[in-house]
Amino acid sequence: MDWSLALLALGALLALVGLAGVVLPGLPGAPILFAGLFLTAWAEGFAHVGGATLAALAVLTALTYAADFLATALGAKRFGASRRAVVGAALGGLGGLFLGLPGVLFGPFVGAVLGELSGRRGLREAGRAGLGATLGLALGVAAKLALACSMLGLFLLDRFVWGAG
Repeated sequence: MDWSLALLALGALLALVGLAGVVLPGLPGAPILFAGLFLTAWAEGFAHVGGATLAALAVLTALTYAADFLATALGAKRFGASRRAVVGAALGGLGGLFLGLPGVLFGPFVGAVLGELSGRRGLREAGRAGLGATLGLALGVAAKLALACSMLGLFLLDRFVWGAG
């Protein structure tokens, strides 16, 4: 059996699941996408996609996490949240990862609201901070999707246009 064909198919499947995971909460989309692209390059013996491109893809993968957390925190800040609410939104987003879909969706909101309330601010300010965190979460998903598309585009350019040399 030709294992390279099976590895190519698995790599393509992982890349598709990774792209879906970028927008679906609970799936680590960018790392799965990276794994699929790496596996595809490996299946071809790194003849078309080289180490520099794979390193760039790894950096883009890491940036998806930074974009996610920063967008949530900055969204809260943009709506007048205090430092406590911004930290609460970031911690709520991080903690929400362990609680599945509801945690990912509501974690930043709850974290921002609790952070704001812990600073003895009113419910109105806390709600605005939570709304900002939620909008930031949506911006984070958009940023992750843009980074994932950049990963795919870079891989395809190196595979079909530039080559590993």
